[in-house]
Amino acid sequence: MPTKLTAHFGLEELACTQHREIDNIPPPDIVATLRTTAARMEQVRRLLGDRVITVSSGYRSPELNRAVGGARTSAHLTGHAVDFNCWSYGDPRDVCRAIAGSAIPFDQLIEEGGWTHISFDPRLRRQVLTKRPGGGYELGLRS
Repeated sequence: MPTKLTAHFGLEELACTQHREIDNIPPPDIVATLRTTAARMEQVRRLLGDRVITVSSGYRSPELNRAVGGARTSAHLTGHAVDFNCWSYGDPRDVCRAIAGSAIPFDQLIEEGGWTHISFDPRLRRQVLTKRPGGGYELGLRS
């Protein structure tokens, strides 16, 4: 039976992976963080008009993070980050603009091209970035 963290987000959704051979079951301390992350994602969902959010990545175990080429300091490792889409609202740039213009607290918000990355790391720097086509990131959102 799925484990609900909030009304619209479940543990399995925030710890999903396409790499079935890799154990990505979060330990209890990460599950606690994922509850907070899910609550923040509920705020994002409300901001986007209560539309469906599709999560492509949430918590990543160290092994999974290495397998997908994640940063060694990725907020996914601690359960603070979510990669997602909300196509019924708009493309990732539209989603990022809405979040950046809101009062929702976040640490990093990145328009990754094909998805939106949001981190709720406790630093809550409100850093807004755009992934460059050739690699790396630039501050702010592209027009």
